[in-house]
Amino acid sequence: MGKLLARILGCASLALSFAASGADLSVGLGADVTSIDPHFHNLTPNNNVGGHIFEPLVSKNQRGRLIPALAESWRAVDELTWEFKLRRGVKFHDGSEFTAADVAFSLDRVPAVPNSPSPFTTYSKQITEKIIVDPHTIRLKTATPYPLIPNDMGTILIVSSRAAKGAATEDFNSGKAAIGTGPFRFVRWQKGDRIELARHEAYWGAKSPWDKVTLRLITSDPARVAALLAGDVRAIENVPTADLAKVSKNAELAVYRIVSHRVMYLHLDSNRDKSPFVTDKSGRPLEKNPLRDARVRKAMSKAINRQALVERVMDGAAVATGQLMPEGMFGYTPALKPEPYDPDGARKLLAEAGYPDGFGITLHAPNNRYVNDEQVAQAIAQMLARVGIATKVDAMPASVYFSRGSKLEFSFLLVGWGSDTAEASSPLKALLATFNKEKGMGTANRGRYSNPKMDALLQQGLATVDDAQREKLLQQATEVAMADAGIITLYHQQNVWATRRGITYAPRADERTFAHEFRPAK
Repeated sequence: MGKLLARILGCASLALSFAASGADLSVGLGADVTSIDPHFHNLTPNNNVGGHIFEPLVSKNQRGRLIPALAESWRAVDELTWEFKLRRGVKFHDGSEFTAADVAFSLDRVPAVPNSPSPFTTYSKQITEKIIVDPHTIRLKTATPYPLIPNDMGTILIVSSRAAKGAATEDFNSGKAAIGTGPFRFVRWQKGDRIELARHEAYWGAKSPWDKVTLRLITSDPARVAALLAGDVRAIENVPTADLAKVSKNAELAVYRIVSHRVMYLHLDSNRDKSPFVTDKSGRPLEKNPLRDARVRKAMSKAINRQALVERVMDGAAVATGQLMPEGMFGYTPALKPEPYDPDGARKLLAEAGYPDGFGITLHAPNNRYVNDEQVAQAIAQMLARVGIATKVDAMPASVYFSRGSKLEFSFLLVGWGSDTAEASSPLKALLATFNKEKGMGTANRGRYSNPKMDALLQQGLATVDDAQREKLLQQATEVAMADAGIITLYHQQNVWATRRGITYAPRADERTFAHEFRPAK
């Protein structure tokens, strides 16, 4: 009888242990985080983590459609004024009340954060005045009609004016100022290793099923898969393409995928007369920058076999593209197809531009930010070499890469851009618009590309309230920029997650890996 009772108690103890561990979730993330400050660096891994702790006025569902968040509703009062009705009863993690003052403070803070590698000002510069009507109503005024205010308010996370007043980025990183309204409270950030969160018990929305969440920063693809297989984490993002078939066949795992609105592209220094990493074939710096010539940029585009990148480097987990947005999203244009692979056409254009023997260049890339980023860069270098452009690859950690890239230290860069607004206006404004710090345009234009015709179409589109007409203008702006090879678009990634049995996830086009959207299987 004693042995039977001990066995029963032992089983009960084991069941309780499983129940306790079932309330905790560990997720392996595939990219490092540079800051907890939600206004410091407009970088997807940072925004992803920030979305657990802080919230925007307007959120997006898995397909990029706008849905209410801290704002219950919004409307255009007139051509220059948007009104947001805020949720009542929302509490910050410290128990203080969320009000319109926190919204105004957060919008004011965005341009004031020093040393931002990629600021959020592209989403705040259009606002000329913030009017607090009452504690739960705020109006945002613009100098010209600007229909994207609701979309843009989905990109700026709201902080506590009380906790963040006078706070530096380091105060957020330490947790001192990391006070939001999100479904989880910040507990600890161990740089390069993990971020620990705890459920916000007073959260206004649906409660997360997880008491505690650990976001493991596992940038090594093999290590991330190994952690999933060993049960060290219960889910991972960015399933390595080389392991996708193996993971899909594992009965203990489930795979979830969706085409991302992230476009992978090449930025080129098309502005400076002399570029730091452009040389002749013997390695001597060129006095004249060939990347300023559209024929050279188009030649480089023709030299790239996008389908080979998709099939051989990305193992099919991507879609070749010749534009900024994937099919089905706002601003996609059927007229733009992926540039056909044409090495002979590339050589002809190079000769016409005065470079019959090509030249030398260095392609800078991250080696731990995007799926297969360094491998993609190496493949592109080989393709360019075949048409006479001797290309070296210098790959480095994302933290170093983005800092240097934002200082315009490079000539030729491999980068990815996920459209925060889920439409073409985001990459057009950030990547291709003529750089203008005051207007918040070209904030991530690391090649300083400039085309007045494209700028004019974009500005007209940004001021057009009618969605159909606005989309047409954004399509036209995209066509102008692509014809000029302002950037060289490559492919849209497929976002792929894998979970252990018993956990489900709804895949998101914006690449966000939100712990509160993982669910215990029913």
